[in-house]
Amino acid sequence: MWDKLRAYHKTVADRRFADMVDAERAAAFATQAGDMRFDYAKTNIDDTARDLLIDLLDQADVAGKRDAMFAGAAINETEGRAVLHTALRNLDGGPVLVDGQDVMPAVLETLARMGKFASDVRDGRYTGQGGQITDVINIGIGGSDLGPAMAVKALAPYHDGPRCHFVSNVDPADIGATLRQCDPTTTLVIVASKTFTTIETMTNARTALAWMREKVTDPGAQFAALSTADDKTAAFGIASDRVFGFEDWVGGRYSMWGPIGLSLMMAVGADAFHAFLRGGQAMDLHFKSAAWVENMPAMLALVGIWHNQICGYSTRAVLPYDNLLSRLPAYLQQLEMESNGKGVSMDGADLAVDSGPVVWGEPGTNGQHAFYQLIHQGTRVIPCEFLVAARGHEDDLHHQHQLLVANCLAQSEALMRGRSLPEATAKVADRFSGDELERQARHRVFAGNRPSTTLAYPQLTPFVLGQIIALYEHRVFVEGAVLGINSYDQWGVELGKELATDLQPVIEGRADATSKDGSTAALVSFLQKAGV
Repeated sequence: MWDKLRAYHKTVADRRFADMVDAERAAAFATQAGDMRFDYAKTNIDDTARDLLIDLLDQADVAGKRDAMFAGAAINETEGRAVLHTALRNLDGGPVLVDGQDVMPAVLETLARMGKFASDVRDGRYTGQGGQITDVINIGIGGSDLGPAMAVKALAPYHDGPRCHFVSNVDPADIGATLRQCDPTTTLVIVASKTFTTIETMTNARTALAWMREKVTDPGAQFAALSTADDKTAAFGIASDRVFGFEDWVGGRYSMWGPIGLSLMMAVGADAFHAFLRGGQAMDLHFKSAAWVENMPAMLALVGIWHNQICGYSTRAVLPYDNLLSRLPAYLQQLEMESNGKGVSMDGADLAVDSGPVVWGEPGTNGQHAFYQLIHQGTRVIPCEFLVAARGHEDDLHHQHQLLVANCLAQSEALMRGRSLPEATAKVADRFSGDELERQARHRVFAGNRPSTTLAYPQLTPFVLGQIIALYEHRVFVEGAVLGINSYDQWGVELGKELATDLQPVIEGRADATSKDGSTAALVSFLQKAGV
């Protein structure tokens, strides 16, 4: 099937798809899920290409794998685990079995405990030594940081709880800057580490504990833990009623639907958090029931496969024209690149096709004055994924929001249409002539024919954010299933962590660098002389 797709792509690669986009195509090459619309008409995918792509889904039995995931099968085969982040948002969907046991009672009980604790903090029933909690510091890394940090920013219009701060980097500048903004007597620290051993997280947690000890007589009382290591959290001084665990069938980068989302619940309240879960659940139901051609996660994934594995475009830009989603590209970097950045298939054989693309981006319109030049006139094609809301949250500035929307739609149109040499010549003919006219005109030519998709929604609410995040999660699943890889392990992060542990005593001068390569040893020597 890969060969058929590549062969077909060769026959259509040079056509201008701008000539194809009429009202009929706009209707046929779009999907809707609830009030969200995903438009992929501005790509080179036609009926034949789409049929061939859908054949990939059937060939890979994506429907069967999807059903196995929702049913609690151990689809994370390298670690022997189920993949059930969807259970965290299964508010009324019935039992979910893992090894014959329904996990939903425990999921809902934990959610209720989170809601009570968040309400107690928000309403002043749970206080710090200095009174009502004014600040919450979430200490985590990777999925324990990127998800809730992105979501708290995204739902800022609904943020009526304590100020939320996020610390992830082991660089002391990160936690130092955060602690200087807070009063230890009115701060709650949330330590997010499933094993309570993550070196960056625990280093920062101990720094926060020492900071709090300077002014708080019982600092452990102002800590909560998102962890399953009850013995370690107790040793840290955190009471069991402030420890919220989650099972090994919830991967870190898929975990903000549960206890990892506690900081989000603190910020926006239990009701808004439940609406966020409802949005994710709605996308789950759509993904499970919609025919492939109408299935938003499936079509988002197939567009990505067409661009990356078939067209050979090795990156994609995520461009939210919604400043509230400014952290979404960074969140998707981990979600997509850690999930599908693999080199072997489930059976251990080398992949026959490229794995996931490089994912990056920034919010519009900032990006227009930064890297869009490369996207429009550079020599490499970079597929773009735009996101835009019909309405913002600044009602008195709606006219300015309309300008934002105009910019978003104009960029996708410009990428598709481009500007020909005759059009560019006409633009500057009144200022130049002869050879100089041609030279100046050529600088203003846009190749066009550059693909983009647009995800449009009425307004960024908690429900809609839940839809968006679940959409991208399922996109990752579909792409991974088609590629035949395990999207739910991350062995690639392990080697560097192991070597860092080995290097720390060398850096501290407690061991020598003789076992290291020449470059590493020379850098150690330089940094030690410079004062490390």
